[in-house]
Amino acid sequence: MIGRSAKTVLLCASMLTSVGLAQSIEQTPHNLSVTGPGAVRAATESRICEFCHTPHASSPVAALWNRRAPGTSYLPYTSSTAVAQPGQPTGSSLLCLSCHDGTIALGELISRPDAIVMAGGITTMPPGEGLTGTDLRYDHPISFEYSATLATQNGELAVPGSFDPALKLDANGQLQCTTCHDAHDNRYGAFLVQPNAQSLLCTECHRETGWLQTSHSQSAATWNGQQQDPWPDTDFTTVADNGCANCHMPHSVSGGPRLLRYAAEEDNCAACHNGTVAGENVMSLFTQFSSHRVQDTLLVHDPVEPAVVDIRHVECADCHDAHATQSARIAGDTPANVRGVNLSGAEVAQAINTYEICLRCHGDSPNPPPARTPRQLDQSNMRLKIQLNNPSFHPIAGPGRNTDVPSLISPLTEQSVIGCVDCHNSSSATSAGGNGPEGPHGSAFAPILVRNYETIDNTPESAANYALCYACHSRNSILNDQSFGEHDKHIRGEDTPCNVCHDPHGISSTQGNTTNNSHLINFDTSIVSPNSNGQLRFVDNGQNSGSCDLRCHGENHVGLDY
Repeated sequence: MIGRSAKTVLLCASMLTSVGLAQSIEQTPHNLSVTGPGAVRAATESRICEFCHTPHASSPVAALWNRRAPGTSYLPYTSSTAVAQPGQPTGSSLLCLSCHDGTIALGELISRPDAIVMAGGITTMPPGEGLTGTDLRYDHPISFEYSATLATQNGELAVPGSFDPALKLDANGQLQCTTCHDAHDNRYGAFLVQPNAQSLLCTECHRETGWLQTSHSQSAATWNGQQQDPWPDTDFTTVADNGCANCHMPHSVSGGPRLLRYAAEEDNCAACHNGTVAGENVMSLFTQFSSHRVQDTLLVHDPVEPAVVDIRHVECADCHDAHATQSARIAGDTPANVRGVNLSGAEVAQAINTYEICLRCHGDSPNPPPARTPRQLDQSNMRLKIQLNNPSFHPIAGPGRNTDVPSLISPLTEQSVIGCVDCHNSSSATSAGGNGPEGPHGSAFAPILVRNYETIDNTPESAANYALCYACHSRNSILNDQSFGEHDKHIRGEDTPCNVCHDPHGISSTQGNTTNNSHLINFDTSIVSPNSNGQLRFVDNGQNSGSCDLRCHGENHVGLDY
């Protein structure tokens, strides 16, 4: 003969099965009875449904609720990038929290005068992935109106009605816990309403620009078993299958805003890009002698900060968009979907040229990296130094002004344009003859140079000491004075570095002119000083001709012609 409690469970189970659920509540962790399969269960109570429902004298809310509402105030999710502004939990989410916030005993029910005793001395929800607490800033936002207006304002959300019907908003059009979770069916794990391989549940709502083409949504790379497991809380084994979960988790994250796995921004990238999943160990480059030190700041970067960086910092997300980046990129390519600053100083939502990304920090920023060389014409704003109307400049934003550069190594010509990463790159990059990743992450040569470039006075000339210059400019041509009759005398005879006379980025038209500052002439004032007449200048007298008024290495130059 079947007892009343068993009949009740069978009745509930038959009702659930009738609406198409494949798994009975009995086999899920929400079976808190003594027969439950989870670690949290009653000491002796065999009834299952009573932990949440009662047929009589229930709470005056839906679902014949058998628990009192939490009498607490919550800290809701907040983020500078969120359009929705969740308030206090409502509706079904508040019902879920009556267990999951840990403030009410699991066995405390409306239908009973005394609480059900739980096994192992457990009273409230124990620590673990099921406990949210009352601080919801580290959990996916809930209890906000998900409307077409919200989706339009956000720009990367699906319009209600366009996603799978399995994801349901409540009667007030609000997103609740029950939008993603079905408390009665755990066939997909975590009580999800549909499978989440390749983040198919996440992408029902979140339509990130470029996501379907990114390597993070397509890569079949797996963890090599070394160091820390990048996906300790999922059953998926590839980057593509983990999808959003490579960087984000919906509950109890460390990163708070934007639900990042780790609070330190770079750690979310390091989990895979330390050589354990990604093919190249990018993170090792940030410990190089010279690097973009992503580890030096915490929670300074913000996705909605101005394009011109006010507070100096650098994070991976300043140069890369993890939702849109693609693997098939080479040095000089611009990362996808990254903001920048153009030559006129205006913000661009999508950088076209790599230098536009660099100019976020190295342009009009009020706190740029300090200059490495004291110059006659001091200028730290790279946006001004690479302008095409300057007296001279390296051809970064467009072809250079000089139409006669005999030292250029083919295929370079006077019409060639180079990128920032042609000089500022990893010294172990493939383009430098190594086998490491491309990009200005870190280098053995400062300031993040792909090859050596000595700037210290009295440096003996060698192919190694000026390898950066000689990668584009023929050493043989330079030392044979094909472009300047005194190159060999200065470089080899006087051990004078290229940097003493040449300012490698350019000279701003607001400071220099084509007579005194052609050929990137802008003297290093720690080595070059005014002559006996108080003059410090170079005068361009035409092709391969000029004169100097200065003092260098003890030599007093007064109108010295070349």
